[in-house]
Amino acid sequence: MIKTVHAFVSGKVQGVWYRDSTIAAAKRFGVQGWVRNLRDGRVELIAQGSSKDVDCLIQWCWQGSAASQVSDVEAAECAAQDLNEGFVRRPTA
Repeated sequence: MIKTVHAFVSGKVQGVWYRDSTIAAAKRFGVQGWVRNLRDGRVELIAQGSSKDVDCLIQWCWQGSAASQVSDVEAAECAAQDLNEGFVRRPTA
């Protein structure tokens, strides 16, 4: 069963390699999707894959990169998306 989650990560998550670390973690878990910075200081991501793998990535988001300080992860299931590009970085929104 495929699960798709839309998440927002708050805290010290920009300028600390959070996006690149998220990409590496998503590849480890076999999750597809994307990640980007938001102008308000949060990081946004869409993750799609098996329920177990997506849950593992969202749990990892609480840890983040070594230099990050995550204060909150808001994650909600959403409609499946056509994600054939692996897990990539998108431009700031």
